[in-house]
Amino acid sequence: MQPEPQNPFAEGKVLLINKPLHWTSFDVVRKIRSLIKIKKVGHAGTLDPLATGLLIVCTGKFTKKINEYMAQEKEYTGAFTIGATTPTYDLESEPGNFKAYGHITENELHALTQQFTGKISQVPPAHSAIKQDGKRVYELARKGIAVNLEPRTVFIKEFTLTRIALPVVEFKVVCSTGTYIRSLANDYGAALGVGAYLSGLCRTRIGSFTLQEAMSMEGLQQMAEKMKGPHTDKK
Repeated sequence: MQPEPQNPFAEGKVLLINKPLHWTSFDVVRKIRSLIKIKKVGHAGTLDPLATGLLIVCTGKFTKKINEYMAQEKEYTGAFTIGATTPTYDLESEPGNFKAYGHITENELHALTQQFTGKISQVPPAHSAIKQDGKRVYELARKGIAVNLEPRTVFIKEFTLTRIALPVVEFKVVCSTGTYIRSLANDYGAALGVGAYLSGLCRTRIGSFTLQEAMSMEGLQQMAEKMKGPHTDKK
């Protein structure tokens, strides 16, 4: 009989994590490395600090599957706030450029989603983790350096409004990899003529993996303790 490996995570696992608010995706990776005591850990698709929801983390040999998972369809729920914009397209920066939105009708809000459904061209936010000349563009943007990003073609399979309580508009989006929901918020607000920014975001699905299957960071810590096995128990 083969002896059990000392660290099952080194063999390779796919972990579904419900990323907490204010954590970066790398914060989650760093915490997992600390818990399971191996360096070969990576995530399959960044979530911004102000977003919550499903983050796929791979360990050991399963890190080879990261690109495969990243390429899969994503589903999000969240909220736009109309009538203002922010430099980061979300609440990491202060809203400004306020405009009246009282004339906007619910019919107009629903109808406009069609303009952003299907294959669309989208410019990523200047405050994003994309690299330009070897540096993350958000680092340049924070220094006030102008960032020129080329538009990208993305596919939005579904864009529906689930609740309207102006200035807040709640939504569900199903989209291809590479779609920035912050950019969608900004572009949607520009098309309305009053501006908008992303005020809440939760990733609910990646491919066939769902948020309902994900564990909290506390749950992960408990699982890691159990999987260390009795040989590491110092009681």
